[in-house]
Amino acid sequence: MAKLTATEVKQAKPGDKDRKLSDGGGLFLMVTRNGGKRWRYKYRYAGKEKLLALGTYPELSLADARKRHQDARDRLAQGIDPGQVRKVEKLTRHQAAADSFEAVALEWFNQLMPRKSESYRVRPRRILEKDLFPHLGNNPIATITAPELLATLRRIEARGALDIAHRARQTAGQVFRYAVATGRAERDPSGDLRGALPPKHKKHHAAIIDPPGVGRLMVAIDNYQGGPVVKAALQLSALLFQRPGELRAMEWAEIDWEAERWELPADRMKMRQPHIVPLSRQALEILRELHKLTGRGRYVFPSPRGGSRSLSENGVRVALRTMGYTNDQMTAHGFRAMARTLLDEVLGYRVDWIEHQLAHAVKDANGRAYNRTSHLEGRAKMMQGWADYLDALKAQAQGGNVIVGQFQK
Repeated sequence: MAKLTATEVKQAKPGDKDRKLSDGGGLFLMVTRNGGKRWRYKYRYAGKEKLLALGTYPELSLADARKRHQDARDRLAQGIDPGQVRKVEKLTRHQAAADSFEAVALEWFNQLMPRKSESYRVRPRRILEKDLFPHLGNNPIATITAPELLATLRRIEARGALDIAHRARQTAGQVFRYAVATGRAERDPSGDLRGALPPKHKKHHAAIIDPPGVGRLMVAIDNYQGGPVVKAALQLSALLFQRPGELRAMEWAEIDWEAERWELPADRMKMRQPHIVPLSRQALEILRELHKLTGRGRYVFPSPRGGSRSLSENGVRVALRTMGYTNDQMTAHGFRAMARTLLDEVLGYRVDWIEHQLAHAVKDANGRAYNRTSHLEGRAKMMQGWADYLDALKAQAQGGNVIVGQFQK
């Protein structure tokens, strides 16, 4: 019988019923009534006739079908049932999927995390889904090496999220140790990476980062009786989360009312780069009210000793102490950490947007620094979402029946 040609296979048309085009040796192409083309191998093993599916055309060409056919015949010649080999391969693939990093991590999370509070679970879940699964999720957990894990952590570090990179190493370590305990891995490679990442920043400014605590802080700021200028500085510290020195030296000339943003020149910035802060509806309302009081002068927050200079660095700090917050509980700089944590871990905004809005040095995937207008539309939506979230937390702290949702646009 003549063998099939590539042209015959390509031009084979469906008929009223399924039909077989033989290539010899038990290999044939099944052309179904609906136009499907499937390669099959009919053979006998232990006195029984069997059928082995090899693949579909055109994904599997005639030449490749013949290679698979020959492999199956070679096994048959050795007394091995090629169909049984296929079943074992499928089972192995299924087992590999069950033992992937993602599968084991989800099992670990579902086994151990339900005992933790929701606020505690947010961080590891986001790290797994956003930072670890995209790069390690499909890999069999037993085969992941320290260099592979480090490469994933370097990606996180490269976007300016060093603290998240350290947390990702810790979370991965917990998953690997669970895999060891359940017999899916021999060891935890994350232990080999101690010291591989730059150390986390040692200097920490006290900050309130739990949502209920933030809600109470916002109520306390609203009830502050120390004067409208300092009160506005407190409110905008929370809404805009810029460096305290940059905020208290804000000038009216830097406010673009039409574009609804605050534009800081490079010489006022720590990183010596111009910076744009989109203004939420709430921030604009505060500024308009304050403009009635201080709008004739240079500074938005003038010193009580005279309009020739801005509010001193002690203004917000002393106000926080007056409200009952100690230096170990909340600082003027802590508004930045508060926003950084909740925008990422609760509201789920993009980390590069957050870091850019904090005026940190952020680079794109090609290592180029973002300019001041990068992702401005997205950052503007984020700033409005943040302001709305603070309002919701405040209402909740005041006893309102408010459900705080995901304020992400």
